[in-house]
Amino acid sequence: MAGDTLGRLGAADFALVSEHIADETDAISVAGRVEGVLASPFKVEGKELFVTASTGIVLVDAQRQAEEVLRDASAAMHQAKDSGGARYEIFNWTIRERAVTRVELASALRRAVERGELRLYYQPEVDVTTGTCAGVEALMRWWHPARGLVPPAEFIPVAEETGSILALGHWALQEACRQAAEWRGQAAAPPQISVNLSAHQLALPDLVSQVTEALDQAHLDAGSICLELTETALMQDVDGAMATLAALHDLGVQLSIDDFGTGYSSLLYLRRYPVDYLKIDRTFVAGFGADTHDEAIASAIIGLAHSFGLKVVAEGVETEQQLDLLRSMGCDLAQGYLWSRPVPSNELPSTLPAR
Repeated sequence: MAGDTLGRLGAADFALVSEHIADETDAISVAGRVEGVLASPFKVEGKELFVTASTGIVLVDAQRQAEEVLRDASAAMHQAKDSGGARYEIFNWTIRERAVTRVELASALRRAVERGELRLYYQPEVDVTTGTCAGVEALMRWWHPARGLVPPAEFIPVAEETGSILALGHWALQEACRQAAEWRGQAAAPPQISVNLSAHQLALPDLVSQVTEALDQAHLDAGSICLELTETALMQDVDGAMATLAALHDLGVQLSIDDFGTGYSSLLYLRRYPVDYLKIDRTFVAGFGADTHDEAIASAIIGLAHSFGLKVVAEGVETEQQLDLLRSMGCDLAQGYLWSRPVPSNELPSTLPAR
């Protein structure tokens, strides 16, 4: 409308100031009009691009500093993104409290590595045919000095958003290699440790050097480590990811696609990327016995992976019924509470219960 002001705040952040809004209904109507404009595709170099908007709304009925209004709008916008994106959120004090907590968490997280607050917990990956431990997955935990154990679902997104995931990921890689070296020679030592890599790490130009350094410092064979990446991380820069994975594969490191079936599930990259494992997401395994569609999807993933010469790991196995179904499908490996929760290295079971 006439008199409204639109400004660009960052690479993909914009602010719209309107003096003609009387209440929430008016504000929602404006957000709807913005979404309507973006609904049509944009043509860029002959290609159609579709854009969505996550909108944070702040209603100001008193004199306030511009910085405060923008801060609150940003908090509401991030809430909209966290809720799935392509939607709006109206600022309230719950969002303010959540934003303050997030900032405090991000600040503390930047010091977590140097303060020695991070831990790696390990969960066995089990050969479903023999019942033996084929490896372990290293999972990060954060012991906050005041809050105690902070769930990964709470701090990992903050780390990715703020960029501190690079320091956390580097530490996890070095610590996993150190732990593998400590286990070496023990009768019950896991043959392999899987370590998660973020999309930010995959984009690093010196990632291969970091992996090589961690292996050399621990005097480890490259085959002792498996690096896990999500489908989403692989698809952010296909060409760059392909070159990096090829270099890691040449080094001898094992590679795994995590949470397969929940992202792009592109057959193209299965053919082109030098990966060794696919991991079936736990959401499919949880549906076994209740949803035949989940069983069909899992069976199809296993057949697809085997046709590409890949091994399959099923996550989130908690019952004998789930294990029996995976065996019948030809799944190679599985992990879950049926054998062990993620535990510190000194609590990892030396023998696994027969299943």
